[in-house]
Amino acid sequence: MKTKHTFFYALLSLLCFSLMSSTCSSDDDDNMPNSSVQDAVMVSQSGTWKISSFIDSGQNETNHFTGYTFTFEDNGDLTATNGSNTLTGSWSITNSNSNVDSNDDMDFNIFFPVDESSAFEDLNDDWDISSYNENTINLIDVSGGNGGTDTLTFTRL
Repeated sequence: MKTKHTFFYALLSLLCFSLMSSTCSSDDDDNMPNSSVQDAVMVSQSGTWKISSFIDSGQNETNHFTGYTFTFEDNGDLTATNGSNTLTGSWSITNSNSNVDSNDDMDFNIFFPVDESSAFEDLNDDWDISSYNENTINLIDVSGGNGGTDTLTFTRL
C-alpha cells in the first residue's frame, strides 16, 4: 500500500512540476511583449499610423484607406485624415479577461460615426490584438455572423 502512495505522489509531483513549468515559461507564444493594456495604449498613442493592410473576409480593401493617417489621442479620440477629409471617431483598448495582466483578450475598439456605405464603417469593431510593437499593430476579428476573418494592420509612419 505504501508503494502505491509513493508512486502516486511521485507521479502527482511530476505532473505539478510539468504544469508549473509550462505556465511560468518566459516564452511568449502570442507574439506580444509581456505587458498590459496600458503598454498597448502607450504604443498606440505614440505617433501617427497608416493602415498597411485591411483584409475583409478574404477581400483586400487596403486601398480604401490609402493616403489616410490615423492618430490615437489620449482622450479617446481617433482622427483619420488624408489632407482634405478628416473623420473623428473614438478608440480604446480594453481587457475583457478577468486577469488584468493577461494578454489573452485585449480588445482594440474602434468606432467612427459613419453610415454603412462608408469604408470606415468596416473598421468599427472590437478587434482582438494579435500582436503589437513600436511600429506595428496587428488586429483580427472573426465574424460571428458569417464566420469570415478580418485582419487590420496599422504601421507607424
